[in-house]
Amino acid sequence: MTVEAFDTVDVIAAKRDGQALSKEQIDWVIDAYTRGVVAEEQMAALAMAIFINDMEPVEIANWTQAMIASGERMDFSSLTRPTSDKHSTGGVGDKITLPLAPLVAVFDVAVPQLSGRGLGHTGGTLDKLESIPGWQAGLSNAAIVDQLEDIGAVICAAGTGLASADKKLYALRDTTSTVDCIPLIASSIMSKKIAEGTSGLVLDVKVGSGAFMKDLRKARTLAQTMVDLGQAAGVNTSALLTDMSTPLGLTVGNALEVRESVEVLAGGGPADVVDLTVALAEEMLRLAGKTDVDVRAALSDGRAMDVWKRMIRAQNGDPEAPLPVAEHTEVVTATESGVLTKLDALSVGVASWRLGAGRARKEDPVQDVAGIELHAKPGDSVTAGQPLMTLHTATPERFSRAIASLDDAVEIGGDAASVPESIVFEKIT
Repeated sequence: MTVEAFDTVDVIAAKRDGQALSKEQIDWVIDAYTRGVVAEEQMAALAMAIFINDMEPVEIANWTQAMIASGERMDFSSLTRPTSDKHSTGGVGDKITLPLAPLVAVFDVAVPQLSGRGLGHTGGTLDKLESIPGWQAGLSNAAIVDQLEDIGAVICAAGTGLASADKKLYALRDTTSTVDCIPLIASSIMSKKIAEGTSGLVLDVKVGSGAFMKDLRKARTLAQTMVDLGQAAGVNTSALLTDMSTPLGLTVGNALEVRESVEVLAGGGPADVVDLTVALAEEMLRLAGKTDVDVRAALSDGRAMDVWKRMIRAQNGDPEAPLPVAEHTEVVTATESGVLTKLDALSVGVASWRLGAGRARKEDPVQDVAGIELHAKPGDSVTAGQPLMTLHTATPERFSRAIASLDDAVEIGGDAASVPESIVFEKIT
């Protein structure tokens, strides 16, 4: 019988009483949890103690390293080009990964974008791409490296072996109301990204109603914590704090967002999506040592589109195939004339979820066709009866609940809306 190095109850009690956990305690508890020695209810108690009493920077760093050690690590050292990646904390209409990965690859920087699925009102990159006929999310580690060497960009599912403790802990946090905890958020994100093996990482930390972080101060703290973790682990890391008070672009939902992403790759698309894509691309390239590049030109001249098509084909997708279209639509109109002063990201995200674009549990299916098209954004003048948005779904019985979630989404006033000058609030390095 194995004698464990620590007693779980003692570790829980130490954090409950506000003590800092030692590296040895943290290494043991993460390993023991992964092995099943620490029970779910015990880790739930420890997570709540961390939620209440916080962690010191050294504890967060040790917790992150223990999570990394719980699984395998990717190795991109064989590639002939540098690697740079992006992680978004999630938002509404956030399709940026789709045009961003091929855009950065144009400049001979490899982008290993290991992505996830949506949960709740935030969309998942893999769900979006799976609306492309034939496209496959799953790749072996060897296939990921081969595609990065050949094409320069891959968007695929993260292997289950990366930071395997995180998978268990993430699910536990979701059911114990310990999600909104900066040490646990930062270590969850950064353990996976550091284990992924990229040499550069830009964090897109969303701020606003549709984001995980609603206020700038907390978002700044999270961003700085993650940047520090990345730098300490030898990953060149920076963060952009970006606006998520209003949905990104003019579409929310899987096939709808792919269509808009292709418009961006064709040199068009909404200004906010283009601006954020360019800002993140420039930062990813800077971290890879490439600063004298014209990123916007690569969108307008078709180079990014060429990489996109090669990337989609490499994963069995057909980039020329028509995307699926919803059989049922319903239009929401303006109730009065004036200036649109508010279009709440969270309300629109929940409505899209209720239409079938998102899932309440990891096991739920999603509809490729469900979502929302926006016909106006804050700052636009509208007239009574004018279409503000079109709702899309394969199941029309979903319309009533989706429309109910839009009750407080829109405000129309007589004065010009206060629209942020830039979608990027600040950069943290």
